[in-house]
Formats: sequence, structure tokens, C-alpha cells
Amino acid sequence: MFEMFQLNFITQAFILSVIVGIVLSYLGVHVVGRGIVFVDLALGQISSLGVAFSDYVGKGKTTIPIVFALLGAFLMSLINIKDKRLKVEAIIGIIYAVASAATVMLISKTPHGDSDIQEVLFGNILSVSWDQITVVGIVFGIIALLHLVFHKKFFELTESFESRQSEHIGIFNPWNFLFYISIGLSIVFAVRLSGVIPVFSFLIIPAVGALMMVRKNRSVVFISSLLSILGALFGLYVSYKYDFPAGSSIVAVLGGLFLLVAIYYIFKSSKKPQSI
Repeated sequence: MFEMFQLNFITQAFILSVIVGIVLSYLGVHVVGRGIVFVDLALGQISSLGVAFSDYVGKGKTTIPIVFALLGAFLMSLINIKDKRLKVEAIIGIIYAVASAATVMLISKTPHGDSDIQEVLFGNILSVSWDQITVVGIVFGIIALLHLVFHKKFFELTESFESRQSEHIGIFNPWNFLFYISIGLSIVFAVRLSGVIPVFSFLIIPAVGALMMVRKNRSVVFISSLLSILGALFGLYVSYKYDFPAGSSIVAVLGGLFLLVAIYYIFKSSKKPQSI
């Protein structure tokens, strides 16, 4: 397996995947806990819309996607549904659908529309450079440091969503805003290199798997990070060994790991004594 690291582009892809995977899997613990799974897809698609728009106008290839993602994150942080018949996921799902449609419309006007759509969805992680890895490492390092220093604040907020006691948060909460900005920035940089689907998979699959295995927050973060690293390692190996696209291979392996965790979860649940 490790012979694949003799190829520089595999090594670079693995390092990027580990950086992205660890931070996204941590953020995913909060995303799943809050019940806003679609937020990643929506923000990722808004970021992609920014990329498509920058290509359409021919300028702002870095700044426009960042502005789009941060604006989307800010607006989502303000969503506070009072009507019990409605769910936040429904609103975020609408945003995702509209952003997807607008992205496809803009990409259809580019010379290589079909290939551009494929790259938006799954990225081209095998073509990343050390300069791109450095930028992502700095951005994700700042996000990780922010959440490490204020982890109690972020987990308290997430637990209030889990216990359905989020009414006191109000229209604007600075910690909720920082959380959405964290996701927005991480996604805008990750999606450009990895694609929407791998980013969504790194955010959701390890977090859900970890929550099915353990209960304590520290253990959940550790297990989710471990699953993301294993997904990146074996995903790239499948891509290297069988000549499959790297992004799709990583997603498939993460899905396989989740299947193993689900089997373990079902087995563990069946062993618990049933109350009479």
C-alpha cells in the first residue's frame, strides 16, 4: 500500500485529505448534533456558485467564492424557525437546490461545461500543489485553533440544539455566527480542491459513525478524525491500485467504513438488555 507514496501527487493528495478530513469531521459532529446536515451541501454549492460566477465574469476567482460562501454562512446563521411545522433543514435544502440550479446554468455557458460540473462535484485532488496545501493548512489551522480554545462554547451551543432548547439563542448569536463562518471558510477552500461530494462525505460520514460508536465529546472527535484519515488513506489506495477517480474512491471507502460501523452499532444494540 505505502508504495503509492513514492508518487508526489499521491502524498500531496493524502496530506490535503488529512487536513481537510480532520477539521471537517470535527465540524461534522456539531452539524449532525444540530440537525443541519444539508448546511454543508448548501454552503458547498453556494461556494461552487461563486466559482461558476467568477468564471462567467472572468475575474475574482478567489475572492468571489469566498464572498459567496461567507454571505451564505451569515444568512444561514440568522435562520431561526419558530413554527414547529417547519424545519431548518427544509430551508437549507431549498437554498441548496436553487444554488445548484444557478451553478449549472452558469457552468453551461463555459466552453467545458460537462467537465467543469464533474470537477465541481468531485474535485481534482490529485492535482493539488504544495502552495495550495499551505494555504489550506493555514486557514484550517486557524479554524481548528478557534474551536480548540472555545470548544466549550461551541459544544454548549450544539447541545442546546440537541436538547431542543435553542429558542434563547435569538436572531444573532456571536458563537453561532462564528460556527457558520468556520464552516463557510472551510468549505470554500476545501470544495475548490476536493469537490462538493467528498467535502460533504468528510463532514457527515465520520461524525455519524463516531456518534454511533461512542458518547463522550472527546471520544467522538477522536473517532471521527480517525475515520476520516482511514477514509483518505484507503480511498487513495483504491484510486492508485485500480485507477479509479480519487474523489469518488475516498467517498466510496468512507461509505464502506460507515457500513462496518453500522454493523457494529446494530450488533451492540442487540446485546443491550431490553427494558420491560
